[in-house]
Amino acid sequence: MNSTLSLTEVAEPYAQALMSVAQSSNITDQIGEDARSLLNLLHESEDFRLLVSSPLIEADKKKAVIRQIVESQVQPYMLNFLMLLVDRSRVLVLPEVCEQYLVLLRQMKQTVLAEVTSAIELNDEQKETIRQKVLATNSASEVELQTRVDPELLGGVVIKVGSQVIDASLRGQLRKISLKLGVAS
Repeated sequence: MNSTLSLTEVAEPYAQALMSVAQSSNITDQIGEDARSLLNLLHESEDFRLLVSSPLIEADKKKAVIRQIVESQVQPYMLNFLMLLVDRSRVLVLPEVCEQYLVLLRQMKQTVLAEVTSAIELNDEQKETIRQKVLATNSASEVELQTRVDPELLGGVVIKVGSQVIDASLRGQLRKISLKLGVAS
C-alpha cells in the first residue's frame, strides 16, 4: 500500500506539470487521448510494460524504443514529456501520471467517471442510456464511461460513480433477496 501511495505522490506533480503545458498550448483533450492510449499500451503490451519498468535498460535505449513505438501516435509535447520521465528515472510512474492527468482533466471539464460492469458487452444505445442516467443524478457536465464485462453478473449492470455504487445486476438482486429472506426467518 505504501509503495502505491508513494508512486501516486511522485506522479502528481508530473501530471500537474503536464496539465499546465497542455492548458498553455490548448491541447488538454489531445494529451488526455495520449494518456488513454499509453495506458492501453501499458495494459495490453507486456513488452512495453517491462521496458518502462526495467532499471536494467539504459536511458538512451529506453528513449529510442519509446520514440520508435509512440512518436507518430502522440503529441510532440507528450513525447517530450516521456523523454523527460526517462531522463529523470521516473518513467516507472507513467501509469500513475496518466491516471492522475485524466483525473485532472475530468475535474477541469466537470466530467464524472462512471465505471460500468455488465454481464455482456453494451451497445451504443445502452451506453448512452447509462450516460444520460448518470448525468441526471450528478452535477456534472459530461460523463466518461469505462466499461468492463464480467460474465459472473449473470445479467444487468453495476455502475460506480465515485463512491456511489448502483447494483442493478441479477447477482446483486439475488443477493438482496437472500438477505431479506435471511432477516425474515
